[in-house]
Amino acid sequence: MSKFDFEYAKLCNYILNEGVYCRNRTGINTYAVTPYVMQFDLEEEFPILTIKKVAYKSAIKEMLWFYQMQSNDVRELRERGVKVWNEWEVDEDGWYRIYEKDGTTIKSQKHFGEEYAHTIGTAYGWIVNNYGLIDKLIDKLKNNPDDRRMVMSLWQDAHLDTAVLPSCVWSTTWRVLDGKLNVVVNQRSCDVFLGFPFNVTQYAVLLHMLAQVTGYKPGKMTWVISDAHIYENHIEQVKKAIGNLDKAYPAPKLCLNPEIKDFYDFDNSKELKDIWLENYQNHGSITAEVAI
Repeated sequence: MSKFDFEYAKLCNYILNEGVYCRNRTGINTYAVTPYVMQFDLEEEFPILTIKKVAYKSAIKEMLWFYQMQSNDVRELRERGVKVWNEWEVDEDGWYRIYEKDGTTIKSQKHFGEEYAHTIGTAYGWIVNNYGLIDKLIDKLKNNPDDRRMVMSLWQDAHLDTAVLPSCVWSTTWRVLDGKLNVVVNQRSCDVFLGFPFNVTQYAVLLHMLAQVTGYKPGKMTWVISDAHIYENHIEQVKKAIGNLDKAYPAPKLCLNPEIKDFYDFDNSKELKDIWLENYQNHGSITAEVAI
């Protein structure tokens, strides 16, 4: 089995057995623990679950939307077949509305302004672009690799009020040691069943991409979660996934087009031509409702 399968099952069992029952803004309560730390050696293994299917192409395209396209326009994701931000898209008239399950009754709403129509406001890719985060990081990796201040923060207080959903994975700290690129990822809020497997795949790919274009080997990715939670309506799905642990598959191999030497040259189209997995075997999709 992949090491991530084992560590993921360990986290899920810890939350199910020791988690504190919590209320939150979504109205769907969770079982939560704090903090939780996990580490991945990316030179040894690519971390993606096999005990359930992870839509890795969608995950990578979302990551590229943040860091390469540096966009907050949800339509650009839909053009690439990715729907994960549809529920957080500001409407044409500038209002962001959350609906009840009937799809017509408005549960809550907030006015952002028509200039934010079809976006998620000043979050994620907008922050990356506004502060030049990825360009500054790449420049330091190439020209000052001993720098201990290589931080990308998506949490910017000045822009929180105009962000539909402030960043869950909110910061990364990068360090080059012994010719290897390492990262510490900080996540304030972690939906362990739906979000966490998606996020781990994204940032593992990002590290591999940055390592390739800056001349390093992939190193360790350390993940720090402030609130690791399982929604109470995800419990059966979690149990089904971790029940596949004794049938888990080996981790697949991540492949990047070796000809790419510039981060912005990686294909971000629907086809995702320059990034793929070899031999990704898994136990299929397990669906669950997203808490909004």
